[in-house]
Amino acid sequence: MQKKLTSFRWLLLVWLAVFSSCEYFTDGPSPMDPQPSGKDLFVTAELVGTVPAATLKNLATLSGFESFVPFAKYDVTFYRMVYKVNYQGQDVQASGLLGIPEGTPTPPALLSAQHGTMFLQAEAPSNFPATFSGFELFASTGFVTVIPDFIGYGTSRNIFHPYFDQEASALTVVNMVKAAQYFLKSNGTKLNKNLFLAGYSEGGYVTMAAQQEIETHPGHNLTLTAAAEGAGGYDLPEFLNQIATVPTYASPSFLAFIIQAYNTTYTWNRPLTDFFQQPYAGKIPTLLNGTKNTDQINAELTTDLAALFNPTFYANLKNPSGEPVLRQKLLENSFNNWVPRSPTRLYHGTNDESVFFSTSVTTYTRFKAAGATNVEFFPIPGGTHRTSIVPMMLNALPWLQSLDK
Repeated sequence: MQKKLTSFRWLLLVWLAVFSSCEYFTDGPSPMDPQPSGKDLFVTAELVGTVPAATLKNLATLSGFESFVPFAKYDVTFYRMVYKVNYQGQDVQASGLLGIPEGTPTPPALLSAQHGTMFLQAEAPSNFPATFSGFELFASTGFVTVIPDFIGYGTSRNIFHPYFDQEASALTVVNMVKAAQYFLKSNGTKLNKNLFLAGYSEGGYVTMAAQQEIETHPGHNLTLTAAAEGAGGYDLPEFLNQIATVPTYASPSFLAFIIQAYNTTYTWNRPLTDFFQQPYAGKIPTLLNGTKNTDQINAELTTDLAALFNPTFYANLKNPSGEPVLRQKLLENSFNNWVPRSPTRLYHGTNDESVFFSTSVTTYTRFKAAGATNVEFFPIPGGTHRTSIVPMMLNALPWLQSLDK
């Protein structure tokens, strides 16, 4: 759901410049405990401005989300938030966007929306209004909405993004939710008791990680109302199994990203030639430096996996006992020992060429076999990775609204 804002950028920037001014809320550091409070986690909230519903509707239409125009009702006041996340034993400052709908008849619910795989630093949600993800529309439908940048973007751009790392993914969301609750209370904004999560692509994975964190760690003092998760690649060993059996793969940028991320996050520090052939191994660090988008990166790689991968590595992918360290990390970062308790909807396009449909099938099947009673699965017939987000959200949004009681 990452689409660059083209037209109307000038309209929004001029409107904000004329009708809003910068405003900061800060809070000093507090001692961190195992389950830190929102007060512990909150750093700053910078006022961006209040954007009319009509402007958000225009942005939705220009960005391919015209289906959501009828749902957008409220003007939205946006803040850039900074908060703390403990990452690899140290506190780092993460960032994201907070949207507060204006004039709702009753206190709204809080919803955290998680974006898909992102390569361009400029597309971080906290860069709004210079970029528009589409998730800002949740706020105009009546939810107080947080959109985390994720570690590796925004204020934490100096860290290589821990792609498909379950713990970092979960805490990036949970900590922003808690920090936002604290800020909203201190700012006099009332919320109702409901908390929702929604995300697509990597955001679907991150949403499930956050759901698991909330449901298994009551010390966060969060109660989840429902979660909507789309095309999240939750079963990473299954994803690897599929990669090992197909001759071509449409999104080689994803493969470069996850291998480079694991190589960096877990300090394997293996030369990229262990994984990729030249010239691709030599290109990848520059391709993933935050200045190129998915299509630009894919154009510099190859969809032919036998040409992309180091032959030994590729052979090991086809061998169930090959690359044991990688396989173990993929297993650890999947969802094998937990069953959702909150109402949950999974979505996936049946023709997804980037995140295989089978990863949602195996996850849903395991959940049901383990006794899940609140999980539903909605295949999107013929949906590809890019075309399935709109059908998902057209189903998920009314469902979430129906539960906001």
